[in-house]
Amino acid sequence: MAKVKVAVNGYGTIGKRVADAVALQDDMEVIGISKTKPNFEAQVAALKGYDIYVPETSKEAFAKAGLKVAGTIEEMIEKADIVVDCTPGKIGVTNKALYEKAGVKAIWQGGESKDVCPISFNAEANYDQAYGADFVRVVSCNTTGLCRAIFPLDQKYGVEKVRVTIVRRAGDPGDIKTGPIDALVLDPVKLPSHHGPDVKTIMPHINITSAAIKAPTTFMHLHVLNIKLKKDCTADDVKKLFQSRPRIKLIDGGISSTAEIIEFGRDLGRSRNDMWESCVFKDSVSIDDGELYFFQAIHQESDVVPENVDAIRSMMKLEMDNLKSIEKTNKAMGIGL
Repeated sequence: MAKVKVAVNGYGTIGKRVADAVALQDDMEVIGISKTKPNFEAQVAALKGYDIYVPETSKEAFAKAGLKVAGTIEEMIEKADIVVDCTPGKIGVTNKALYEKAGVKAIWQGGESKDVCPISFNAEANYDQAYGADFVRVVSCNTTGLCRAIFPLDQKYGVEKVRVTIVRRAGDPGDIKTGPIDALVLDPVKLPSHHGPDVKTIMPHINITSAAIKAPTTFMHLHVLNIKLKKDCTADDVKKLFQSRPRIKLIDGGISSTAEIIEFGRDLGRSRNDMWESCVFKDSVSIDDGELYFFQAIHQESDVVPENVDAIRSMMKLEMDNLKSIEKTNKAMGIGL
């Protein structure tokens, strides 16, 4: 069976990770990535052997930088079966006309509005909705993390109410333009933050209220969750449930910070020290007055990457069963090790 031809439009924080994850799968291949500037990421893409496609106006700059160009972005799209759009938030929606014109399927990231396409995606919660679809949006890193925790709890015990406060990283490690440097910023001042409503694009029945604070850190996001369940359970029951999920990692060993989790990823030998799983602090899982509390850390650079791979598999009808797709993706990427 021929491999699905995947184009990655945008080779930044998420795009470069998606390209590498797709390249590890045996049922899909990267036929090209796009860049607009011949920066260090473009140089790395060339070293990895990816064909680089650029805007017509950028060809001269790439030539001066000594980087070979395979063609224009439009030509890359024409060669693809599916495009994963990893361009900056609010930019991806402007590419929709290109994909429609080429008759190619497309995936957007959570930085785009839910209105960019009819389906928002999480591999565990609604894989079947994306099966054979033309356009899908993989929800944001925070929403992905929330869905991974809430979905199994709702399946097992029923969720009556979710309250979450998100302490957001201000920027990625390589981001030299984003603040704050010395402040905690309400994001936004008025509740809710966008994360709760975004969860409802996956699970419309979930009653959730979210708040967010932007903090001067680059490592990870931190979620403080309080969930009222419909059925009684113990903290150990929840730990066992989380332990059974394919993309939740229970964090213990004395780890109590996001910095230590990233160091843990380094020590595991993870590519780019990525923590693709939602990292639930094991000792934080507790039941108080009949309600569940726990902390989880979300690696904003990487947790949506396996979801993109599963979205490709669903949209291209490579696998009907979501758990089989998740298992395949996890094995190829080393998730769970």
